[in-house]
Amino acid sequence: MLTNDLIAKIRRIEITTRKLVNDSFAGEYHSVFKGRGMEFVEVRQYHPGDDVRTIDWNVTARTGEPHVKSYAEERELTVMLVVDASRSGEFGTRNRFKRELAAELAAVMSFAATTNNDKVGLLIFTDRVELLIPPRKGRSHVLRMVRDLLVFEPEGTGTDIRLALDTINVLLKRRSIVFVISDFLAEPDSYRQALFATSRRHDVVAFDLDDPMEREIADVGIIALEDAETGQIRWVDTSSSAWRRTFSEKVARFVEEKREVFSSAAVDRVNVTTDRDYVAEVASFFKNRLRRLAQGV
Repeated sequence: MLTNDLIAKIRRIEITTRKLVNDSFAGEYHSVFKGRGMEFVEVRQYHPGDDVRTIDWNVTARTGEPHVKSYAEERELTVMLVVDASRSGEFGTRNRFKRELAAELAAVMSFAATTNNDKVGLLIFTDRVELLIPPRKGRSHVLRMVRDLLVFEPEGTGTDIRLALDTINVLLKRRSIVFVISDFLAEPDSYRQALFATSRRHDVVAFDLDDPMEREIADVGIIALEDAETGQIRWVDTSSSAWRRTFSEKVARFVEEKREVFSSAAVDRVNVTTDRDYVAEVASFFKNRLRRLAQGV
């Protein structure tokens, strides 16, 4: 049900992300994500400065005047948003919940795509595929997806990244752009092979979400920690320096395992946290991607 608060939130996200796209990201998106190639447009008369390699010798011989083939970038792309809606997305200790952050990131990339006349689709997953919206164009389509990201109530609670990626590999027949937006709170080895397979077929970018409390827990005495996805509760003594050190080491190992999986699969990882503005992280991603493209990497 669309309440007044929800309508206001959708409108706020639309205004914020559209302005951000128009001011900053539309051009970068176009440069970073290329079309499928060059499409023939027409044969026209040669003009000084034209690339002589494009001369159409058949037409030139027939008319007696030099003519060249004109091409344009075949721009239209398909973008698929693969968004994690597991219970851990309801966590957030700073500016917003991870689920809200995921919705804003999805909106930014959706409006950037639709501004460039690309099609956008959405797959919401937990430990199952919860919702699938086929790729389409247009502002109203993007707004529907943003609404679904904010109001959709998933049945599952866990995280099955492998299933989501396997579904994408079956669904998308042509090379596409796949944005995976998740906190990736699953064993990296559980989705390693699926990520490799998806990356070979598509251009995959991972938006890795987290919250400061997931990286470091302060000394606040004895507290109960609940696993959002399983409901399991564990009491811990955060005043113990040994416990905090063990916790930090475990987090560091987990983060490194994720980085290794993304790197070995040639997938760009954009780390976005609830306590920082995601704009800088997305801008840095575009900048680094453009630099690699310029270097031919």
